[in-house]
Amino acid sequence: MDILTTKADGILTIEFNRAERKNAITATMYQTMADAINEAETDSAIRAILITGKPEIFTAGNDLPDFLMNSRPVEGVPMEARPVFQFMRALSGSTKPVVAAVSGAAVGIGTTMLMHCDLVYAADNAKFSMPFAQLGLCPEFASSLLFQKVAGYARAAEKLLLGEAFLAQEALGLGLVSKVLPSAELLPFAQGQAAKLAALPAASVRATKALMKRSRTPAINDAMDAENKLFSAMLLAPEAKEAMTAFMEKRKPDFSKFA
Repeated sequence: MDILTTKADGILTIEFNRAERKNAITATMYQTMADAINEAETDSAIRAILITGKPEIFTAGNDLPDFLMNSRPVEGVPMEARPVFQFMRALSGSTKPVVAAVSGAAVGIGTTMLMHCDLVYAADNAKFSMPFAQLGLCPEFASSLLFQKVAGYARAAEKLLLGEAFLAQEALGLGLVSKVLPSAELLPFAQGQAAKLAALPAASVRATKALMKRSRTPAINDAMDAENKLFSAMLLAPEAKEAMTAFMEKRKPDFSKFA
């Protein structure tokens, strides 16, 4: 299974399990995660959610061939019905606390999804990137809003416009993660934090999370809608085609011919 889900001691653990492909995410994987989070929402036995990858890699982002096959507009099928949208809506809308443990690279949506988690911990080998502009695309799933809220406009602009990778200690300084730990200590620590949440009064935890997110939820939903409409349109533009073709051909893209 490319996504492993387990339930134990009040915690739903979602684990990327496709290390041979650097945990690149397919539509099927998105759907599995969306279903797991939605089921947890109505399962009173689940009091916290933990998302993790492997010690060497969190996720390389979208599986490119699968992404290209499943990202084109389909007549009669709204974009919101696609598995990636279902996953991010489920994650963003979860009333239960979500803990993320990030080790190795977290590329694209691997970084975006962290902004919708509540407690984010990184190994000292973690490496984050949002290379959307490099791919002829734009930020996704409210990252243009959420990242500048934690990092400030100037630092968020540097990461989103240039799309360059940054390491765990910088992510800590930017406010993207709460703590950096040695790789061997990351998962046990994150599991312990999830266990603490699961042991607390569930209603109190949910109410606290809801109050903290209350003022920004409408803005997040609005940003998601605006970004995703633009992202979908840009997928069909020549710049994105050049970026994707260059990636597949293992060459540097040439954007000089585009205005």
